[in-house]
Amino acid sequence: MKIDKLICSKRKTIALQITDEAKLIVRAPYRVSEGVITKVINKHKKWIENKKKDIEQRLNTYRPKEFVNGEGFLYLGISYKLQIVEKQDKPIIFENVFYLRRDCLPNARDLFIKWYKKEAYNKIRERVEFYAKQRGFKFNTVKISNASKRWGSCSSKGNLNFSWRLIMAPLTVIDYVVIHELAHIEVKNHSKRFWNIVKIMMPDYEKHRAWLKLSGYSLNL
Repeated sequence: MKIDKLICSKRKTIALQITDEAKLIVRAPYRVSEGVITKVINKHKKWIENKKKDIEQRLNTYRPKEFVNGEGFLYLGISYKLQIVEKQDKPIIFENVFYLRRDCLPNARDLFIKWYKKEAYNKIRERVEFYAKQRGFKFNTVKISNASKRWGSCSSKGNLNFSWRLIMAPLTVIDYVVIHELAHIEVKNHSKRFWNIVKIMMPDYEKHRAWLKLSGYSLNL
């Protein structure tokens, strides 16, 4: 079985990871033999194959947006239809339907991203302030990024970054990511203490974490 990336470090055990692109990453200790790595891979061959198959199937179901009448666009977990109109003041207007002015079609994707970014900042900032107040977290800034590999991040200075794509997810999923990053203000790693904080703030966080892993690919244009 092909190893797409081998990372050697001071770790004591071998770990296998399947990326969002269905690639196999092997993390192994220094000096471990190729034979030992092969044995571990063969032992987990079925898991690797099933995991790669699931991801590849999800990737195959994703189709870039065409920006045509009737096409669905996600916003807070709900798909709303697109209607192309001849005249309106703004390029995009949302009223339980996305209205896109026809002369803006050549720049439709950029316009949608701009609209999503604005909505993402307003909504996510609101949720950050709400949950920060609950536990007394002191954050510095909230920014919206173009990140495609990470939903959120928290710097050592308490700067919070979130992908604009999150605004397409259900609000509970957004809340999970917000809580996750806020918890990093208190605990920088993913230790048991970190996850305890997340669970206190969101007892069913595992459900929303799983939703992102399973359906996160759909939060795109």
